[in-house]
Amino acid sequence: MDVWLPLESNPEVLTNYMVKLGVSPLWSIVDIYGMDDELLDMVPKPVKSLIFLFPCSKAHEEYRAKEDEELKAKNVEHPKSLFFTRQFVHNACGTIAVIHAILNNPDIEIEEGSVLKKYFDGAKDLSPDDRGELLNKNVDLKATHEENAQEGQTATPNINDAVYHHFIAFVEVDGTLYELDGRKNFPVAHGKTTPETLLKDAVQVCKKFIELDPSEVRFTLLGLVPTQ
Repeated sequence: MDVWLPLESNPEVLTNYMVKLGVSPLWSIVDIYGMDDELLDMVPKPVKSLIFLFPCSKAHEEYRAKEDEELKAKNVEHPKSLFFTRQFVHNACGTIAVIHAILNNPDIEIEEGSVLKKYFDGAKDLSPDDRGELLNKNVDLKATHEENAQEGQTATPNINDAVYHHFIAFVEVDGTLYELDGRKNFPVAHGKTTPETLLKDAVQVCKKFIELDPSEVRFTLLGLVPTQ
């Protein structure tokens, strides 16, 4: 499996990254400072996606494997408009979370001929596995990813350093809240939601992640919102 440099959970870096991918500068990534209603109400609206960064603890890995088996047995169908790609590249989860956040919001403009538009045009009619393979071979995506991986506030990590944190995205598609994690075989539906309640509904799911490992504090919440 190929390895990319990990992206930093830095809103400015991720926002610049989206622009380089071809996303309209009318949209930005921002920090979300807590899960209390008062702090969530301060986040600019509408929130198009919640991006969640969490440590891949033993408890999370065991839960992921169990959940994947359950979803496989259920053989759940999802809307064709839902864009989901698998992750077949180590440390590409930041890019995949951004891709899931953007491509499941068709009202967010993507520049024709841009890196992301070319990827979407080639991937939209493929299976999630084939989308992941296409991403793996996309030299423009990799180059843009790694350029931004070196722009964070922390020292650029060695490509072979162990990375314990993982990005996922939550989006609303056809009135359902979806968790999109490229390391899972399937999207995970978490019940009904609306564009207005997406943030608070997704935070409730994130709280369940945290409950799996209550001694852990290294969690980060980011929102895809209109540029202020």
